[in-house]
Amino acid sequence: MALILVTGASSGIGRATANALADDGHDVVVHVRDRTRLSASGDTGRWTGAVIGDLADVDEIRAVARQAGEFGRFGTIIHNAGVLRSPDVVTVNTVAPYLLTALLPKPARLVYLSSSMHRTGSTDLRRLADGTASYDDSKLWVTTLALALASRWEGTTSHAVDPGWVPTRMGGPGATDDLAAGHRTQVWLATLRDVVPATGGYWYHQQTGTAHPAARDAVFQARLVDALEEHTGVPLG
Repeated sequence: MALILVTGASSGIGRATANALADDGHDVVVHVRDRTRLSASGDTGRWTGAVIGDLADVDEIRAVARQAGEFGRFGTIIHNAGVLRSPDVVTVNTVAPYLLTALLPKPARLVYLSSSMHRTGSTDLRRLADGTASYDDSKLWVTTLALALASRWEGTTSHAVDPGWVPTRMGGPGATDDLAAGHRTQVWLATLRDVVPATGGYWYHQQTGTAHPAARDAVFQARLVDALEEHTGVPLG
């Protein structure tokens, strides 16, 4: 059984992912934005522990990393937390996954939540710092980070997952995709040994898909990592 961290697990896909993994016997640590969201859940008895912090705030991201580090080295980290319409879209969707990745001990497996909308994201990394980045941009960048790590860290696999447009609080009641299918790929990647490709996959409902070409471009990957290192002051290693 593995020790697994799931961010953004107070509701929706994150909570379904955490519960499925816990039900399979894994030791699951959940991240939630604030403690009231944790206490409002009836699932706390299923989890090994919780870390608390607002991923829209860089200081709190660092605090989440410190709290998570107290549990030891994770077998899998699932970067699920995200926002759709917020001035904090880049911080939550891109900077937080980057910082948590850089600050925590390297796990055996990394899974990052992407979106089909990443395909219309921009490669203009000036948007990272100037406040003009969109949701699409943030998802292109976190997808690129996931695929960059696939070849950067020996012994760590890394994948990006499009969960589909599902009827969660973020997706809205009009979403047309299968809610149950929204978390299955993450659970599968977190636990299954024989995944093809073993690392660097862009997944949709347990099938490989086509990512934005920039996400697989080694030059853009390097530019993104450099930009994130400069933006945060934290090297990826």
